[in-house]
Amino acid sequence: MKCPTFPAIAAAILLTVSAYSVTQAQLRIPTASPLQTTKQGFALGDITLEYSRPAVKGRTVFGDLVPYDKVWRTGANATSKITFSSDVKLEGKEVKAGTYGLFTIPGKSSWEVMLSKDLALGANVGAYNKENEVVRVQVKPTTLANKAETFTINIADIKPNSAVLEIMWDKTRVPVTITADIDQAILKNIEASMASDKPAYFEAATYYYDTNRDLKQALNWVTKATEQNPNAFWMMLLKARIELKLNEKAKAIASAQKTVDLATQAKNADYVKMANDLIASAKK
Repeated sequence: MKCPTFPAIAAAILLTVSAYSVTQAQLRIPTASPLQTTKQGFALGDITLEYSRPAVKGRTVFGDLVPYDKVWRTGANATSKITFSSDVKLEGKEVKAGTYGLFTIPGKSSWEVMLSKDLALGANVGAYNKENEVVRVQVKPTTLANKAETFTINIADIKPNSAVLEIMWDKTRVPVTITADIDQAILKNIEASMASDKPAYFEAATYYYDTNRDLKQALNWVTKATEQNPNAFWMMLLKARIELKLNEKAKAIASAQKTVDLATQAKNADYVKMANDLIASAKK
């Protein structure tokens, strides 16, 4: 029997290695710190978060795994990023629309939170350059009632012009207040809408109600909205809420009952409940 030549043996080995490499390339396992992307509507724009999420896994996090008083990438893997589609303020400090790296310096009693133009630093925090900073704020951490096993960055407590950026891991929560100066822009838009052929009565009334403005004007607008949309139970509920806030309880109860009737016809149990809750509140 003829023995295989060296080139033939080499070719066979190369084929085996190639086949093994292909098999290896197809193997997928869960990543230790999975990537999370979150987009949250806020004010007149959006806030987008992109970060990786490590787990506690029984370790001591702050003061050990994450040292105190040193720059932390605030997550794992690549640089954690936050994008604002419009101008905002972080703890009262102005931040222009754009994408920034999110870095922190954890401390026992206070944290420093920084936004940087450097989006590629990743774990190389030893090379952190303060000159790339857009803003730096100092905030107080709080203790979570329930442990956050997986690192989390969240946008919470969302109001028309404010929200809270939450950094949470293990038992620690770090809240950072975000605000947007949108009031004047919205008021100008409302003024322009009222002068148009199709005024946005419901939206204008909603904004006035949410921001505690002239409630009589809000009532006038929502009344026009319900006249134009007689089956809109959600508009009727807003009318009831405004009337109750004006302490016109009898009118609020009547509008809420109308909401119940309309929402029942539309088979919307949520609005039926909200209207009945308002009626009960008005009768107290």
